[in-house]
Amino acid sequence: MDDMHWGQVHETDRIRAGLALQMVAATTGVPAERMRSGARLGGPACRARWLAMYLAYVAFGWPLERVAYAFGLNRATAAAACRWVEESRDRPALDALLDRLERCVRDVLEAPRCELRA
Repeated sequence: MDDMHWGQVHETDRIRAGLALQMVAATTGVPAERMRSGARLGGPACRARWLAMYLAYVAFGWPLERVAYAFGLNRATAAAACRWVEESRDRPALDALLDRLERCVRDVLEAPRCELRA
């Protein structure tokens, strides 16, 4: 995902996708900047991006097309990522992590907005 594509995504979706990326980065140690890379990712960075896409899909209730667009990928890639994560939830540690991340994201989104005034 290059910066130009991120600029084309609606600001709210960009912020939420960034939240998912940062939450996954904080829990996996894979930098969000690495997950945002437009290059084909392998290993932990690829799986971390898949977790972030799945988190957006589940916690935000986004359809796969919106997940794909917000992450600068195609729908087939977003679908494959979400399928991989769903199938991997039989691993207790991953399932527990995703439950915690979903709760955290929902808590953040449900918090009252704070207006910052100069």
